[in-house]
Order: sequence, then structure tokens, then C-alpha cells
Amino acid sequence: MSDLLLERSDGVAVVTLNRPKQRNAVTYDMWRGLAELFQDLDTDQGVRSIILTGAGTDFSAGADISEFDAIRGSADESKRYEVAVDAAGDAIFSVSKPTIAAIRGYCLGGAAHLAMSCDFRVAEHSAVFGIPAARLSIVYGVSATRKLLSLVGVTEAKRILYTAQRFGAEDALGNGFVDQLTDDALQAAKEQAGSMASSAPLTIRGAKYILNGCVRGNFDRAEADRLIDAASGSQDYAEGRRAFSEKRPPRFLGR
Repeated sequence: MSDLLLERSDGVAVVTLNRPKQRNAVTYDMWRGLAELFQDLDTDQGVRSIILTGAGTDFSAGADISEFDAIRGSADESKRYEVAVDAAGDAIFSVSKPTIAAIRGYCLGGAAHLAMSCDFRVAEHSAVFGIPAARLSIVYGVSATRKLLSLVGVTEAKRILYTAQRFGAEDALGNGFVDQLTDDALQAAKEQAGSMASSAPLTIRGAKYILNGCVRGNFDRAEADRLIDAASGSQDYAEGRRAFSEKRPPRFLGR
């Protein structure tokens, strides 16, 4: 899909929302494409970490409202649309590899859901955030609202959702929506992704599953124990011990 670009280099995949003339507004087909793309990246052994960004001057202005009359004009159509949005967000949230949103310009509405679905959010000083659902009479979805709550707390989440007001990068850093400000978000994200690409994939998979389960409140202890046991019995665990004794960097293979 030309509206979604994928590049791979040295274990890092960069997924780019590619509609710069429309400020990378996300279409229904793009929501569906994002879910499929991140599911594919989850099983790609050559990818150790993933960056999500936007082409041109913006991360994304959110959902493409211009298509709402045609595909989201009724309650049933809205429900189908929200299923696609949640599927995209959940695919990003659940992928077993570290994910970083590299944000410049607008990050609004549904795009905020995409950014919040990533493990980390790196923003440029010019970034602008907001969730304008209250100006469209839309209730922000449960999955996205839960992610917002986990980042900024209940009072700030209410302020963001009730007022629909935009806020700048400094405010986003202060309220916890983003965790780093920089002059070049993509470069900073690539550096962070590269540093994590050398970490043990089985450790990250297990840690991410446990942490995400705690956030969601639907923790499966049996699955967590399976991931812990798999790492303890892995070739990578043996390699980590050898590398430590030989005083060299480990070479992890994810098995």
C-alpha cells in the first residue's frame, strides 16, 4: 500500500504514514493495513525494533474525516470503523518488539491512539497533540482511552477528552504523553531503536507481555510463566552466560 511505507535496516523497521498532502490523515484502508503490517513484523525474525512515523511535516492529523459520510455515517458503520481502529492500535501495542513513535507536527485524534500504542514516544519541539472527539460527538474508544489513562492519569485524561484542546510538546512531556523531546524525532528514534535491537528478544517479548498485561488488567499468568520458561531454556540464555564469562557483547538470535 503506497499510503504505508516500510523500510528495514540493521534490524530496525520504519513504518511511515505516507499521505503528506493530507497531513497523513489515516483512511479506513490504512487502519486495516497497519494491523496486517504489524502482525507481519511480529513474526519477521530480521526485525528487532520498529519505528512509526509520518511523511513530511506531520506524524498524522488523525482519522480522515472526509470519508466519514461514506463509510462512517451510521452507528453500525461507526462500529465497524472502530473495530478497524482498535485492531491497528492493538497490533502495535501487542507486537513483541520495541516500538517507538517519532512525532513531528500534528498528532491528533486517532493518530494519538497510534502513538500511545507504541512503547515510547519521541517528539520534536514543534509537535502538537490533541483528541478532538468532543468536537465531533464521538466517544474515544475504550482501548485508546485506557492507553491515555495509563500515560497521563485520570484527571489529565479527562481534561484532554472533555475540552478537545490541543497542547504542545512541552505540555506533552510534562503530562507524560511523550517521554522525550528532540530536534530530530526520527533520528532520535533510530538511535533508541538501534540500542534496543541488540537486547535479548526473548527478554523483551516476556517483559512487554507482562507489562502490557498489567496495563490492560487481563494478565494471563500461565502465558507469562511460559515466556519466562522459554527464555530460561533458550540458546540465547546460554549465549548470554558465555558472553558474560568471555567479556564480550552477546549475539542473540531470539531462540
